[in-house]
Amino acid sequence: MGNVVTLTRRELQATFFSPIAYVVGAGYLLLSGYFFLHDVLVPGNEASMRPLFDNMARLLVFAIPLLTMRSLSEELSTGTMETLMTAPVTDAQVILGKFAGIMIFYVVLLVTTLVHAGLLLHYAEMPWQAVAMGYVGLLLLGAAFTAVGLFASTLTRYQILAALIGAGLLSALTFMMDYLGEVGGDAWRAITSGMNLLGHFDDFSKGIFDTRALVILLSAAVFFLFLAVKVLESRRWR
Repeated sequence: MGNVVTLTRRELQATFFSPIAYVVGAGYLLLSGYFFLHDVLVPGNEASMRPLFDNMARLLVFAIPLLTMRSLSEELSTGTMETLMTAPVTDAQVILGKFAGIMIFYVVLLVTTLVHAGLLLHYAEMPWQAVAMGYVGLLLLGAAFTAVGLFASTLTRYQILAALIGAGLLSALTFMMDYLGEVGGDAWRAITSGMNLLGHFDDFSKGIFDTRALVILLSAAVFFLFLAVKVLESRRWR
């Protein structure tokens, strides 16, 4: 556990000193603010954070891969991965440390968007439980997306390529599944809806706690973290 904490601090420090993290964070917050003013804080509209939550979730498809692209790719390109592999840490600890560091940065990013919820709750009557469920869903979705992004980062030493792979995988697990579900039959629709990570976020954005969605999003995170560990293990034998 001590190794994971040390690696988390190392990753968190690298993330907070990374210019791309601030560019991504600023862009995410600006777009979130735009969607809040354009879709939520509109006189006459229903007092609901759901339009904002849905747009924030879609933005993560592209924002998370940009945050994770340097995590392992930078280590591979600079040669520090070899040093890390000779240290008394396991591959699982390396991946967990990277994952925890990025998730902490992501949580900080989410916390800054609470100002939108505070404004809406101040000016309109709305159950705070619905807002809380939306943020729980964003946290779970972010965990699954971060795991996918880390897996993509283990595949190449080129950061831009890692971002493209991560965004491609997430697009396939979200937008493509949504499209395929509309063009197929009932059986095919059931399969694609089960694989659509954004679809499992829907209930949370409505203020509903869905245990099935919880299990699927956590399972997706664990699965891609497992794949990332296996890719690192394979590099030890090259």
